[in-house]
Amino acid sequence: MRRKVYICLLTIVSMFALSSCGTKKNESENASPADDHLQVVASYSVIADMVEQVGGDKVSVTSIVPRGTDPHSYEPTPEDTLAIEKADVIFYNGLNLETGKGWFDKLIENGRKEQVTFQVTEEITPEYLSEKGQETQEDPHAWLSLENGIRYVETITDYLIKVDGKNKDIYLENEEAYIKKLEELNQTAHEKLSSLPGNKKVLVTSEGAFKYFAREYGLTAEYIWEINTDTQGTPDQITRVAKIIKENDIPALFVETSVSPKTMEAVSRETGVEIFETIFTDSLAKEGTEGDNYYDMMKWNIDKISEGLSQ
Repeated sequence: MRRKVYICLLTIVSMFALSSCGTKKNESENASPADDHLQVVASYSVIADMVEQVGGDKVSVTSIVPRGTDPHSYEPTPEDTLAIEKADVIFYNGLNLETGKGWFDKLIENGRKEQVTFQVTEEITPEYLSEKGQETQEDPHAWLSLENGIRYVETITDYLIKVDGKNKDIYLENEEAYIKKLEELNQTAHEKLSSLPGNKKVLVTSEGAFKYFAREYGLTAEYIWEINTDTQGTPDQITRVAKIIKENDIPALFVETSVSPKTMEAVSRETGVEIFETIFTDSLAKEGTEGDNYYDMMKWNIDKISEGLSQ
């Protein structure tokens, strides 16, 4: 009799234990894996990648502007508004990048997130636009100089620590390793591009996004239009850059991944100079493809520009 009672009790206890385990498993499945992560929003993909490199598994990062999309004139979605509302910290470029149509400011104001929104270009010496009437406007493309990219990383690290001090040591360790990689690539860039002959140091792209790159590596940046807008690639702009290409015997043209190649193709037909390669400016490549992080994007640009201008 005692044996039967014991077996019965053992069965009930086992069933209860199994039931409890099942309940815990369901709770785990329903919980968000990022619940204990710092929720970070970046205005576009380059900054998002830098945050991931520094933050590692302590951050969950959302880029507002999708990869392959121009951040100058982006149209936000309801999902972007939700991401802003949930954010612990928000990073943006500034320097005239996210100001097109005022989309970024509206997101921040509507989400009441001014206190946790930080500009990553605080320590950057800006270049300015040169077109008549725009001389006081800053050129936003500072990240295309690796020296500036390193400053971005330092600023991002400082603000991650400010918001999430308990993980300070992790952020500093990741920052140190990442900056070391970027410094080594920067040295390689200087070696490759400084060795170009003087008559092959003119870089022609669609948008005038390479002022910082040119300043850093001793090149001259030429372009069809100066900054992405709703109206670009006019006949006068094409005529101007075609004249520069012919007069300087430029060996190669480049077109950015985030713009249509049609206008540069017209310039190529006009001058007889081929488009050597696509290069990255305002966006990383799609995940899993060449140039899908800041380091690889810059390495690709350096290699292709060096190869093209060396012809």
